[in-house]
Amino acid sequence: MSPSVQPFDEAKYKALMDGLDFQEINKSELENKFTIGAEYYGKKYVESVSVVKRQEKTIPLGQMWILATDGDHGSPDYQESGVLYLLSECVKEGYIEKAKCRYITEAKNRELKRSCLHPGDIVVTKTGVYFGKSAVIPESIPEANTIAHVGKITLKPQYNSYYVSTFLNCKYGYYQLRRRGIKATRPEIKLVEFPDIIVPEFSDGLYSAIESTVRTANGLHDEADNAVNQSEQMLMRVLGMPQITDMAVSIKNFSESFMKTGRLDSEYYQPKFDALFDTIKKFSNKRLGGNDGIVSIKKSIEPGSDVYKDEGIPFVRVSDVSKYEITPPEIHLPHDVVENAESLFPKKNTILFSKDGSVGIAYKLERDEDIITSGALLHLTVKDTSEVLPDYLTLVLNSLVVQMQAERDSNGAIIQHWKPSEIENVIIPVLDMDRQKELAEMVQKSFALRRQSKKLLEYAKQAVEMAIEQGEDVALAWMKGKME
Repeated sequence: MSPSVQPFDEAKYKALMDGLDFQEINKSELENKFTIGAEYYGKKYVESVSVVKRQEKTIPLGQMWILATDGDHGSPDYQESGVLYLLSECVKEGYIEKAKCRYITEAKNRELKRSCLHPGDIVVTKTGVYFGKSAVIPESIPEANTIAHVGKITLKPQYNSYYVSTFLNCKYGYYQLRRRGIKATRPEIKLVEFPDIIVPEFSDGLYSAIESTVRTANGLHDEADNAVNQSEQMLMRVLGMPQITDMAVSIKNFSESFMKTGRLDSEYYQPKFDALFDTIKKFSNKRLGGNDGIVSIKKSIEPGSDVYKDEGIPFVRVSDVSKYEITPPEIHLPHDVVENAESLFPKKNTILFSKDGSVGIAYKLERDEDIITSGALLHLTVKDTSEVLPDYLTLVLNSLVVQMQAERDSNGAIIQHWKPSEIENVIIPVLDMDRQKELAEMVQKSFALRRQSKKLLEYAKQAVEMAIEQGEDVALAWMKGKME
């Protein structure tokens, strides 16, 4: 050996590799002939699969089902009512967000027979920002259908759909989905990749405990929906909102139309908008923004995709927000994205209000959040909470009262952008404080039920991980303690 050539130092080699996401894989250890990308064999993916494989009993997901398919690849015409139609954003970890669903006709549902959903079916999001979330269709949804971005799995009778769905949501299931979902632009897993997902098998005792917990969580979630629906209906009753219908004819003088508003488009002057404002004017009312408005309005930033990171400050976009919650985003920003980035963090009781994309979504923060929102989300802060309660204002912003004003400003089209100047001029009915408190309590009850539901779903997920790591006896004992 040449004096300049040092012998291999295994200890030094291991020290150099320590802390790196680095895996040595022999050719004989490649898991399939289709995937040789380095990301597929990332450390966390390989290690999590190894843990699953060490379980006493495992089974490939493909051997557990009767049918696995995806949803409709077309573009159905949505209806005001009919058969529930799940979009990918409807599927959350352990439950279905019905408020985000659309509707299709009975005839269209029969046409899409293969993707028709029934209680007990598992749905899994296959692509995009909502990738890798799974839920079981509950009894409260007797029939539904779904879009192509959502996979449907119908298990054989001997397997428990609640356990399998919860396993897919836990890290040992999600990492298997995610490693197969690594694509050039956005995560996507194909149906042909589902059969190889490895599922550990346990006793009926664990399956029953998981199912009971998830069912209880789903029941609480339905109660939460009912509470917020009741608050919305009460608001409409108190305001005496008339039945709003589209009417074709509206006659306006020039002085009360263009000279007053600067608008000539006929949609702006539909009689239904006159009926709305006639109703609001029966009550004390104020503009949303401006010097004499209810709120101060703060804009956030649009840093650009070139600074997006996998870790750092969570970057919340419109797609991450609903009137019920903020979904933890996958995109993050570096801490030095702007000077004093902490000044952009929204505080408790700030209302996030969307002005782009899905406009008019309002969500009130329950606590201070160390996040940065996109510029499409305005930060509204109530100036005087002795006059207007933040929970009440959030309810009104999500109601027909404000949604119709958004429609009017958009010329009746599907809006992609709502100008801040128009949002400032939104008219808000200000009810007496006793009525505001009554409505706010109903809203708060809904959020409390949702928090309880999500806590139970998290317990179920943690129990599956615990059963894999420490044994199912430990997991069952832990769950029993949590449920007492």
